[in-house]
Amino acid sequence: MEDLFSAQARRKAPLADRMRPRSLDEFIGQAHIVGPGRLLRRAIETDSLQSSIFFGPPGCGKTTLASIIANQTHSAFVKMNAVTAGVKEPREVLAQAENQLKFYGRPTYLLLDECHRWNKAQSDALLPALEGGVIRFIGSTTENPMVSMTGAIVSRCRLFQFYPLSPEDVKQSVRNALADKERGLGNYNVHLEEAALEHIARIANGDARTALNAIELAVLTTAPEADGTIRITEEIAAESIQKKVMKCDDQTFYDMLSAFCKSLRGGDSDAAIAWFARLIYAGVDPRIICRRLIAHASEDIGLANPQAMVQAVAAAQALEFVGLPEARLSIVQAIIFLCESPKSNSVVMAMDAAFQDAESIPEEPVPIHLRDTSFYGADKLGHGKGYKYPHDYPGHVVAQEYMPPSVKGRRYYVPGELGNEGKIRQNHIRQGKIKE
Repeated sequence: MEDLFSAQARRKAPLADRMRPRSLDEFIGQAHIVGPGRLLRRAIETDSLQSSIFFGPPGCGKTTLASIIANQTHSAFVKMNAVTAGVKEPREVLAQAENQLKFYGRPTYLLLDECHRWNKAQSDALLPALEGGVIRFIGSTTENPMVSMTGAIVSRCRLFQFYPLSPEDVKQSVRNALADKERGLGNYNVHLEEAALEHIARIANGDARTALNAIELAVLTTAPEADGTIRITEEIAAESIQKKVMKCDDQTFYDMLSAFCKSLRGGDSDAAIAWFARLIYAGVDPRIICRRLIAHASEDIGLANPQAMVQAVAAAQALEFVGLPEARLSIVQAIIFLCESPKSNSVVMAMDAAFQDAESIPEEPVPIHLRDTSFYGADKLGHGKGYKYPHDYPGHVVAQEYMPPSVKGRRYYVPGELGNEGKIRQNHIRQGKIKE
């Protein structure tokens, strides 16, 4: 039973917390897993949900759905936060869970917020209880559990991925809050302009918590008009929510960086610029972008356009000299240059093949004509004997064997046909290095 102080604290809680749905019928979004007839919904309704991990961005309903499970289950339910829970708390929960199962035949649901924060020792301590059915684990995290959590826990749980709410879902959350007189803002005479609602839904970027906190701030700080109406205009909404929230946890960062790199390789300037802008907006260090540009200048372009490396390095230097935001111009220029350049992966193919041979093929002594002659007595050892000095020959090129004996006859660099490499390829054909 809720006491007076708990009720008062609940009334003072942020709107997003007060409006947390209490049943599946009130739950908004994630129809792919809790829509009518879906597996997770059936499991919740029949109180048969087994250990699970909910993962997805903030404000999309992970903790809310766990709370709904707590309200509907006949099992015991314990909530913990991995950030604040030490060693003692999990042990106490496991002991209580064993008693619940032993004396009352009831398993215990353990909801662990930020579950990716648990270390391996804490996770492993939970395994016997999971396997024995003492605990039904529900982990909630914004990180990809396949990357951030121990494999032993993940393998024993069903994974449910949550997605950002759609703009319509966010709008519905705001409308519900404005209409609810018990928990929301229904006791205020609020007129929310459609443009203001559209702005909040767009800037919230799929996060209902952000949208609800914004509308609460707008309502509480806007003076009523003469008739008592609190009018929320688009300008007021923009002040209340200010800047779009960009989710950028570790997995999202690597996904966006991967998309950026693939756009560079694919020669799509618009896509590469779009991912660059999102990475910078999310607060990613721009030096990471410049390092990728320099790598791609060799990996995906190489000698098809040697100026790509010059542009990439110049962008990195511009970043050091002038910093952001001005250096964005130089970086975008380099991005466009790399995207629009002819492509070749011959450099990376040559490098990989050479390093693989260096690692796997037994070495033989360096040929005598290529050995060092810079020290006293080298001539007595025969070093350099038979070496042909290229500048003594027409065209400053002379045919002689330069390859290590163990890989004689191997060809690592095979120039492509695009851009500057087309000229190099014709030279190699004339020299008999490759066939036309």
